[in-house]
Amino acid sequence: MDRLGQLATKFGQSPWLDNLKRGYITSGQLQALVDRGIRGLTSNPTIFQKAIQGSPDYDEQFAELAAAPAHAIIDDYWAMVLEDINGALKIFEPVHTATDGVDGYVSVEVAPALAHDGPGTTKAARDLHQRVNRKNLLVKIPATAEGIESIEAMIAEGRSINITLIFSLDRYDKVMEAYISGLETYAATANADLSRVASVASFFISRVDTEIDHRLDEIGTAEALALRGKGALAQGKLAYRAFQETFSGPRWEVLAAKGARVQRPLWASTSTKNPAYPDTLYVDELIGPHTVNTLPDATIDAFADHGTLARRVDVDVDAAVQVWHDLTAVGVDLDDVAAKLEREGVSSFQKSFDELIDALQQKSTELGAK
Repeated sequence: MDRLGQLATKFGQSPWLDNLKRGYITSGQLQALVDRGIRGLTSNPTIFQKAIQGSPDYDEQFAELAAAPAHAIIDDYWAMVLEDINGALKIFEPVHTATDGVDGYVSVEVAPALAHDGPGTTKAARDLHQRVNRKNLLVKIPATAEGIESIEAMIAEGRSINITLIFSLDRYDKVMEAYISGLETYAATANADLSRVASVASFFISRVDTEIDHRLDEIGTAEALALRGKGALAQGKLAYRAFQETFSGPRWEVLAAKGARVQRPLWASTSTKNPAYPDTLYVDELIGPHTVNTLPDATIDAFADHGTLARRVDVDVDAAVQVWHDLTAVGVDLDDVAAKLEREGVSSFQKSFDELIDALQQKSTELGAK
């Protein structure tokens, strides 16, 4: 068993793939990754833009969709996306069964235009769950202020949710509260099965370092420069401490006795953007039980080759507290960092979505002219 497999069996962390495209499913590559120890998968609008625009694998399906009378491009998009999602769900279903619902999940995101539309997000998330209707589906809802109500609403209906785009500890507290409150509502309904509700809360790690490091460079003092590359990991460790505190004690124990599962922290954006940092930094330093790490292909290969297997996510937490304090002391506005990263995250996914829809519209026009 290589390092990927040992993450789960020895350290309680589930490695998931942060990528999806049609060729992974049809070529057997995704199954091969499962055989190596990958236990789940996430997707987002940027991933699908790269997949659909970057490969001829979708051309035949799109030509058939485009030939249908009065077809809508947005419906064509979802048809292609959900074919990939359903294919991945089938591949991961044995993992879901073997782990009794701990892993084997595949995530699909609601349309990014809904990021600040709570009721719209709730409806879209419900529709995706009903349309796909597989127990190992996670619908992704962004952790915007407006998304919090949708998270709670979906959990209250017994639906499994991946909360994405978390950049602040304060927002993370609200995400965990939405999950627990939703479970409490769901538990009061007839025939509620809390053990079938799964959720992960996704912190975008490398993006935090990129933004904080930029601000430290601008400040330029020796004290500031000494903090480069430390902010994201400090936040991750503080988030894990908050997770441990929240999912313990009398309130949680009532739900746990009814079969509720903890909402696991998920470390996203774990490829290092700064070439000066080790390529497995955001995997090595955040290993610990009841966590998920979503890995792009290159990081999977790097960690399997030379990653360090050790429980680190709750080691040196006092040092993480000090780093977080020192960042503020040298002049980094951490609330502004989180707000900026959230805006950029939503905007980036929207841009990818819009560009793909425009490209599909152009292709549809060209097919109609033939």
